[in-house]
Amino acid sequence: MRSPSDGPGSFIRGHQPADVAVVIVTYNSAADIGSLLASLRVSATAVGMRVIVVDNDSTDDTLGVLSAHGDVTVVSAGGNRGYAGGINVALRHLGPARSILVLNPDLVVWPGSVEGMLASQASTGAGIVVPRLVDSRGNPQASLRREPSVLRSFGEALFGDHATWRPAWLAETVYDPDSYSSAHPIEWATGAALLIHRGLADRLGDWDERYFLYSEETDYFRRAREAGATARFTPVATVEHRQGGSGMSPGQAALLSVNRVRYAQRHGSRAAAAWVHLAVTLHAALRARRKADRHTLGILLDRRRWASLPHATVSGVVTAGPSE
Repeated sequence: MRSPSDGPGSFIRGHQPADVAVVIVTYNSAADIGSLLASLRVSATAVGMRVIVVDNDSTDDTLGVLSAHGDVTVVSAGGNRGYAGGINVALRHLGPARSILVLNPDLVVWPGSVEGMLASQASTGAGIVVPRLVDSRGNPQASLRREPSVLRSFGEALFGDHATWRPAWLAETVYDPDSYSSAHPIEWATGAALLIHRGLADRLGDWDERYFLYSEETDYFRRAREAGATARFTPVATVEHRQGGSGMSPGQAALLSVNRVRYAQRHGSRAAAAWVHLAVTLHAALRARRKADRHTLGILLDRRRWASLPHATVSGVVTAGPSE
C-alpha cells in the first residue's frame, strides 16, 4: 500500500494509511540509526511504512542524524522514559496502520524481511511475528525463549550460556539449531524486532513501564498469550543485530536481574518469586569475580538499593517533529 505521491524508498508521512507503522526507540543511537533507516528504505519500495522514532533524551548526535530524514516522525520523549515508555509514546503517533513493527535502533533489516513477516502474519493469523536474528557476521543468535520458571532460573544460574544441550525445563533460552530453521509457534523472544498485529496491540494497550528496561517484552508476550494470541518465529525474515549500540552499564546489568524477580513477583506466587530471587542471586554470586556481577550481587542482597537502579526520568514535554 503506497500513496502515488511517495517516491521509491520513501516513508509515508502524516496520517496516510500504511501497511506498517515502524516504532524505534533511540538513546544515544547516532552510530546505528542511519543504517537501520537505510535498510528500511529498501523494503519501503514494496511496503507502505510510516516510521516513528522516539528519542529518550540522547546526548549524542542522534537527533542530528534523524534531521536528515524528513519523512520520519521524530518524537522527543521529554526525558529518558525507558524502552517500554518510549514505545508507549510512539503508540500515540502511529496513525492508520495494519501492523506495528517494533525495532531496536542497532539493527539492519535484510531485504524482503518486512514482507516476509507480514506474509507470515497474514497466512497464520499470528498476533506477533519475530524474525531470525544474526550477528554482524551473519551467525544466528539464540533469540527465542521459554517462559521463565523457577527451575529454568536455576538452570540459567548454574550453566548460563554453557551446556546448551540441557533439557528445556532447565533452559530459558532455546539453543536447538532446528528451532531457527523452520517457522513455528513460540512462547516469547528477545524484543529486538517484533511485528505486532494492530488489533492485538490495541487490545493489549500500553507496555508495562514499571520494568524500564528488560523483562518488558517477556511481560508483553505473556499478556498476548493470555489474550488468546499466538506468537510465531519465521526464518524467512532476517534482521542483523549488532547489539550494544548504547552499551550496558553495571546499573543496567543489575536491573536485568532485578526485573527477573519483579516479573516473577507479578506473575507467580510469593514462594516462586522468592526462589527466582535466590536463583538470580546465585547467578551473580557464581560470577562475582566480574565487577558487574559483584555490583548485581550487592543490589540483589539489599532491596533498599533497588530504587537506585535506572528508572524513568521526565525532564520536559513530549514533542513531535515536523513530519507529523
